[in-house]
Amino acid sequence: MKNPARFRALFALIVIALSVYIAATVPVRLGLDLRGGTQIVLETRSTETIKADGEATERTLEVLRGRIDALGVAEPTIVRSGDNRIIVELPGVQDPRKAADVLGRTAQLSVHSVLGPGAESDKSLPKGERVLADESGERLHLAAAGLSGQDVKDAEATFDQQSGAGWLVTVDFADDKGWAKLTGEAACNPDGDPKRRVAIVLDNKIISSPQVHLSVACGAGITGGSTQITGSFSGEEAKELALLISGGALPVPVETVEQRTVGPTLGAEAIESSAWAAALGTALTAIFIIVVYRLMGFLAIVALACYGVISYAALAGLGATLTLPGLAGFVLAIGMAVDANVLVFERAREEYGKRNRPSSRSALTAGFKGAFSAIADSNITTLIAAGLLFLLASGPVKGFGVTLAIGVLASMISSLVITRVLAEFAVERRWVHRRPKFTGLASIGRVREYLTRRNPQLMRRPRRWLLVSLIVLIVTGSGIVVRGLNFGVEFTGGRLIEYSTTKTVDPDQARTALADAGFPQAVVQSSGDNGLTVRTDELSNAEAVKVAETIDKVGNGAEKVRDELIGPSLGDELRRNALIALGLALGAQLLYLAFRFRWMFGTAAVSTLAHDVVILTGIFAWLGKPIDGVFLAALLTVVGYSVNDSVVVFDRVRELWQKNPKTPLAESTNLAVLQTVPRTVNTGIGVIFILASLALLGGDSLTDFALALLIGMLVGTYSSVLTASPLAIELDAYASHGSGGGRGRGRSRARSGSGRGKSNARESSDLAKATSQGT
Repeated sequence: MKNPARFRALFALIVIALSVYIAATVPVRLGLDLRGGTQIVLETRSTETIKADGEATERTLEVLRGRIDALGVAEPTIVRSGDNRIIVELPGVQDPRKAADVLGRTAQLSVHSVLGPGAESDKSLPKGERVLADESGERLHLAAAGLSGQDVKDAEATFDQQSGAGWLVTVDFADDKGWAKLTGEAACNPDGDPKRRVAIVLDNKIISSPQVHLSVACGAGITGGSTQITGSFSGEEAKELALLISGGALPVPVETVEQRTVGPTLGAEAIESSAWAAALGTALTAIFIIVVYRLMGFLAIVALACYGVISYAALAGLGATLTLPGLAGFVLAIGMAVDANVLVFERAREEYGKRNRPSSRSALTAGFKGAFSAIADSNITTLIAAGLLFLLASGPVKGFGVTLAIGVLASMISSLVITRVLAEFAVERRWVHRRPKFTGLASIGRVREYLTRRNPQLMRRPRRWLLVSLIVLIVTGSGIVVRGLNFGVEFTGGRLIEYSTTKTVDPDQARTALADAGFPQAVVQSSGDNGLTVRTDELSNAEAVKVAETIDKVGNGAEKVRDELIGPSLGDELRRNALIALGLALGAQLLYLAFRFRWMFGTAAVSTLAHDVVILTGIFAWLGKPIDGVFLAALLTVVGYSVNDSVVVFDRVRELWQKNPKTPLAESTNLAVLQTVPRTVNTGIGVIFILASLALLGGDSLTDFALALLIGMLVGTYSSVLTASPLAIELDAYASHGSGGGRGRGRSRARSGSGRGKSNARESSDLAKATSQGT
């Protein structure tokens, strides 16, 4: 074994061993959509005195962390997102109302001297003074705050059994002198005078206004910095009040802009259905690859298993959160990992057929060398899309971007390192060397054999294919205009609640019941066998309870399995970011392809991507499917997948052009298409197995995702061959005519691309000869 082979073997061994160790010792963190719980996104708001910048948001986060710890939620997560957003994840919390109330309340605690009875209006009062009603409804005129919530040291709810006062809250102040001063000034007033009272205000409401005891001397006040808030508290109310006071005042107010609640049942079903989809899809893909490539196919499946371990270990090691779309992306990446192996094996088959004294070892080495540039370029373009998802998207879609990026990197290690180590070791065995057909590399395959025999001239009239693509584009794209886009709650704002009912409920019946209950604009749709989704404008928690009671009544019992609340400002931002992500994905891939190939190839590839995006979006518009964050993840995946196919074709065109610089572009492109079609067919079948499994077994939550990917894969496969390639030919012909023929071969390419005159006969003859040599 030569040194490079030894190095690859050692590297593969280290990666696999480390991955197995991490996978066995570090669990993957599941997102709330897989384990159940509540996610709340809070946005800080500026006040007249404090700007809601990153520093203020960070201080707010620390206050919220104390409140969350006091809630007693297991394994909570609280992180800052940008300068003014805080994301809170509360596993196991199914009722978000209490959590949102506790987290979102500003808890602006202050202590005031009482200046006397209050008037009806406080408009003419000096700055800082106010008039508020006390516990009994009596209006009091309060001085400016003498103490604030920041002066609070601690607060504790206790039950006073000795005096029978019930629940009370003991408040300890850090500023002993301040509390003594307030109570000392109040003690100078006679018994019964409102001025002898001290008012404790929380969120602009007097929660306690006790009179200073007669034993307290005027000017001396209460020392020790402690007081007790008494009232008709229940145990829960006293504990919540103590939590808010001890947590301190938030530096700036916060507003709930997004709220998601997922029941644990939905998460368990998603994991189980995705696991079955992964198992079935992988098994079908494995059988197909082994049948087509025999020994090499078997070794590729072994490497594919290693890929699964590496991907899982990477997720666990990086501390990434595995969400539902991320799980689907993990399953999908199995199909993408097969693509690199198929590219290598198809190139090895070509090399085997070209050599006078062929050997499996030399063909395999040449296959890895020849396929490397296509694998690298196609994976880099997919990483660009994944990176933009991570940077611009949010929530589950961001998790999908992380999972997709990990899957792409793991697939490259699997195909270029592990598969190569196993394959090179196998072909060096004497019994394998004596049976070349057993390797799967000595046979060109049925698809290539058919193409060699028929030698179709696909690029003879490229404008015909462009006309077909244009017709399909118009028919599908018109759905966007005719039916419009059904934007999900993520992009429009509002509330989406999904229920599982005891009996099957007609959506019209539920819609009528909700209209009678005061929600005439509610959109009701069926979800699964006994499920209903209700989408409305933004609801308060009290209104959400009313909706739940209505659905429970018409469904003979209902259980909430999902609850999403998106503020209108956040919906606008998500929609804007989606368009920015899509635009940047196309622009970044255009620049990369123009750099790696030529401008006409980059332009053709990116134009084809836009073509695929419009077709997929148009089909979803005709079907009335929701355009949401999961669709965006599928759409950008289609962008990455489509450009993969185009890159493989253009990489082969570049290679053929380097060997024969004077060959017309149409001829080189036709030959490149014919040589790469076997790879496209075999990879496409493998991905179809995965996506079909997701669509059939993935459950309602994955059906639309798998459908979008399946449509996108079929459209992308077609367009990369019969849209991108003809478009590149036409662009080259246009450039050649515009420059007066360029270097002499421009006119030749233009004539062959337009399909006129003697050039066609010579093209057919040369193409047949080249195809015969290439296979």
